[in-house]
Amino acid sequence: MHRKILIIDDEKTIQEVVKTALQVLSGWTALTASSGNAGVALAEAETPDAILLDVMMPDMDGPQTLKALQSDVRSQAIPVLFLTAKMTVPDLEKLRTLGAKAIITKPFDPIKLASMISQALGWPE
Repeated sequence: MHRKILIIDDEKTIQEVVKTALQVLSGWTALTASSGNAGVALAEAETPDAILLDVMMPDMDGPQTLKALQSDVRSQAIPVLFLTAKMTVPDLEKLRTLGAKAIITKPFDPIKLASMISQALGWPE
């Protein structure tokens, strides 16, 4: 099934790896935003099937971005999966309470990424 995924990450390299993996290996459409504010605007305009959201970004971090997405009727139903590196167990537990559907840790295997997303969201593969 064709999916549209929004990647919100301030690291261009991560954006490109994720975008390429999802488009080439799964045939999904991948949109990118480099900041929380840009990601919220794009989510509201494009209504993606899911959002991959980096936790640590300047200005508006992942948890703040998630809160903004959840507070707008246009984006509140879009499932969000956090992308994160260097997290402790307490950090991961805190993220789980914010309402994200899953947490994908960096580094991740790009070949398995679409499968990880599908599995986390209960999508057929």
